[in-house]
Amino acid sequence: MFCFCRQFVNCNFSLFAIANLDSASAVGDSTLRRFVLSSYVRRSTAHQSDTRRSAAHCSARRRPLTAAAPSKQGLSFRGHDESSNSLNRGNFLELLQWYSQRNEEVSKVVNQNAPGNNQMISPAIQKDLTHACASEITLSIIEDIGNNVFSLMVDESRDISVKEQMRVVLRYVNKRGQVIERFLAIVHVSDTSSRSLKDAIDALFAKHGLSLSRLRGQGYDGASNMRGEFNGLKSLILQENPYASYIHCFSHQLQLVIIAVAKSNLNASDFFYYVTMIVNTTGASCKRRDQLRQIEHDRIVVMLEGGDISTGSGKNQETNLVRPGDTRWGSHYLTLGRLLSMWPSVIQVLENICDDSSSFDSRGVAKSLIQKMENYEFVFMLHLMKMILGMTNELSLVLQQKDQNIVQAISLIESVKDQFQIFREDGWHTIIDKVNTFCELNEIPVPEMKDNCMIGGRSRRRRQVITNLHYYRVEIIYQVVDSVIQEMNTRFSEVGTELLSCIACLHPRNSFSEFNVQKLVRLCDLYPEDFSTNDCIVIEQQLQNFIHNIRQDPNFFGIEDLGSFAQKIVETQKNQAYPLVYRLIEMTLVLPVATASVERVFSAMKTIKTDLRNRMGDEWMNDSLVVYIEKDIFSTIENEQILQRFQKMKSRRMQLPPLSYPTIT
Repeated sequence: MFCFCRQFVNCNFSLFAIANLDSASAVGDSTLRRFVLSSYVRRSTAHQSDTRRSAAHCSARRRPLTAAAPSKQGLSFRGHDESSNSLNRGNFLELLQWYSQRNEEVSKVVNQNAPGNNQMISPAIQKDLTHACASEITLSIIEDIGNNVFSLMVDESRDISVKEQMRVVLRYVNKRGQVIERFLAIVHVSDTSSRSLKDAIDALFAKHGLSLSRLRGQGYDGASNMRGEFNGLKSLILQENPYASYIHCFSHQLQLVIIAVAKSNLNASDFFYYVTMIVNTTGASCKRRDQLRQIEHDRIVVMLEGGDISTGSGKNQETNLVRPGDTRWGSHYLTLGRLLSMWPSVIQVLENICDDSSSFDSRGVAKSLIQKMENYEFVFMLHLMKMILGMTNELSLVLQQKDQNIVQAISLIESVKDQFQIFREDGWHTIIDKVNTFCELNEIPVPEMKDNCMIGGRSRRRRQVITNLHYYRVEIIYQVVDSVIQEMNTRFSEVGTELLSCIACLHPRNSFSEFNVQKLVRLCDLYPEDFSTNDCIVIEQQLQNFIHNIRQDPNFFGIEDLGSFAQKIVETQKNQAYPLVYRLIEMTLVLPVATASVERVFSAMKTIKTDLRNRMGDEWMNDSLVVYIEKDIFSTIENEQILQRFQKMKSRRMQLPPLSYPTIT
């Protein structure tokens, strides 16, 4: 039965594979057939002879069924009407009924052929099975962490039932030197004060046997209840464990840079105001959205027939304009990219609104937007902001990777800053060529850069007259790029701290060109709980021996990332030869970079707890989420482990014997 849980919580069965179970040959981690015959047969045939029972188990092991290409999505268990005469009893009962009708061995021990007081199909049984699955997954995570240090990532949000839910993700380095981020639990909190969150974390750690003293990093967003200097969650944890360094989510900070530039810079603020108006006007109704899609479709067909664009997988997909959001990472860049690619279609939709709309207000808005879009300054800002946001978007995507480490993140941030400085000094000709080419294709007038223009925002009598070259290069490019660089320096202030300055010495690029023994010894001093006074003395010589050995070992040539470097150390067993150095690398790798894993939990929560399942209990939702998110761990757990945990949860009418029968191939 737990295999039903395995599939209903996180799989979408291929009915073709089930229908062809006798000839199925694909290799899978769990099977419907094995579940039914190892759970129902064991429960309902206890009165049968050992011979018949053994034969049933052997048959179950001999012909396993695999879920062909499962999509790994959360499905509900129950239906609205689960009575025997219902046409739709829910996923769990319907699939059990469907399978029993096609397998004689299963049919003998389920439904009407099972004891009436021991059907094992009630909602309580389904929840117990899911809880058993989730408990085994969580236990596997806790055992994988062991006595190693780890970091904590937390965020909170409301679910569909308007209940505040706190999501907890742990980051650690496993025995193979890999950086792992695992979802631990989701906890309902009565309020989002820092004290309530801290109490919930303490209770969760106590439940799973985790010690706050092993915590070495904290990763949250910029909310005051999280990062408050005096009463925030960060401060409350630091009071108990001063070595749990706080890192403000880098992806969140990068988004704040974009928002700050979009709102504080006059030219950028004006530009995004009109972009939002364009998106809202063209997408104000289903009719306008359909019109935009159809016009864009017809335009793509014409371009394909003329050979202007090529076909291929993932190309020329149906799309639409999206509204930029302050809380959606990368949404500003996505909006500008689509506006640029759909430019002729957007203009045509606005023209149709101007000609056909029954509202004079809508006509006036559409007319002004067309005039704005066909203005050289708007096109210039569109290309400029797309180039700038393109640089930050690539960085944002890289920072959201689960195995990203703080050393690499610091390097990437510094690299992006350098790119902005280079673009400020040498990017004028690149962008002006792109803008002029675009304007010529769309018949937009291009001003002469030597001509004079007046700076807007002032009375015509007091306007300052400057050349177009000075206006676009100095007043726009320099101001916008300088705002981005200044915001990045302000937001990413952690990069200049002593801790991260010392950590940066571990970057393996250019054969450890930044390696500094004294700074790394100082890094050990910052963690007295992990490095004793004697360790700090010994590690200086060990670091020198280590770097000399690594630079001459061909196994480490070409490695540019600290995460890959740690894995190679474990593969070559140098972690045993240089244990203190490897411990230092572990301390660095566990520091969180971004809270993307926590944000993904929120996305998964919206899949599991929907409008139709809005009365789902907190424990039931947590168990479903654990199985759904950590499906890779779930695939490694043996069926017997889950069945035995299920049996021990409470007194059952009948004991399940262990799967001790020999496997027949």
